[in-house]
Amino acid sequence: MAVTVTRTTVTTTTTTSSSLGSPYVVGSPRALTSKLGLLRLLQLVSTCVAFSLVAHVGAWDGVMGHWAMFAWCFCFAMTLVILVVEVGGLQPRFPLSWRNFPIAYACYATLLCLSASIIYPTTYVQFMGEGQRRDHAIAATFFSCVASVAYAVEVAWTRARPGEVTGYMATVPGLLKVFETFVACIIFAFASDPPIYRRHSALEWCLAVYCICFILSAVAILLSLGDCTGQLPVSFPSFLTGLAVLAVALYASALVLWPLYQFDDRKGGRPRRRDDSGCPRHHAFAVCDWDRRLTVAILTAVNFLAYVADLVYSARLVFIRV
Repeated sequence: MAVTVTRTTVTTTTTTSSSLGSPYVVGSPRALTSKLGLLRLLQLVSTCVAFSLVAHVGAWDGVMGHWAMFAWCFCFAMTLVILVVEVGGLQPRFPLSWRNFPIAYACYATLLCLSASIIYPTTYVQFMGEGQRRDHAIAATFFSCVASVAYAVEVAWTRARPGEVTGYMATVPGLLKVFETFVACIIFAFASDPPIYRRHSALEWCLAVYCICFILSAVAILLSLGDCTGQLPVSFPSFLTGLAVLAVALYASALVLWPLYQFDDRKGGRPRRRDDSGCPRHHAFAVCDWDRRLTVAILTAVNFLAYVADLVYSARLVFIRV
């Protein structure tokens, strides 16, 4: 499904991407020398240098090091795929909507590289001793930051403008869906240990909230990427509005219950970090349970605000099928 975005109207159409104007130079080596092509080459080089530096000295031990390495390798591989598709003019054979896939991926890559640029130095590099391994890790962090900026610039360049014919994922609600699912994945990573959420049914409810909202947002993204929005039993705009309303209500409950049962001593929580014996002052390569609980509480608030913004923007859009 393609959309035309005006100030308050989104016009849906079933026209294929090959028959509409595109900002990409496709099916030619010129795809590499265009402004967007050069930007993607920068993304490719920066992510490649980042994981190569770390791999050369083996500076990716522990969960956080593995996460950073995964982020850089994944972004490098997917950027390479996009460049190959555009140089070879393979968009018609690509299994996903080319209007939606590149910008959705660029948004995910921005968040992946940004998270690696923050998590890797703060939970890993600062605990390393002086020497070659630390120097390589610092350099990798720098190139990770460069990649984050490069992917963010691509999102800014290719997002929907008033009057343009584009995909849903290029609109603000579409980009917010990417952000919401990414934050939910981080929540799952920090709340994955059963002792964190099995202590009370209210905490299990919070985990169910994160799962339900993640699944619904992921479905919206997959429907857009697969051009399957017409297969829903209800209209796609109605589905998006209902999703946003439900997610706001569910996250509002989690926003209250998670901190209440994790940090209120009257509910069996631990209000202070020093109350958790598993949280030493200095800990490399790992995050203790109290830090996990606090991170989930913060990310719950972040995702709640994202869904509120999603609801506001979705309510301001009118979809008209042509």
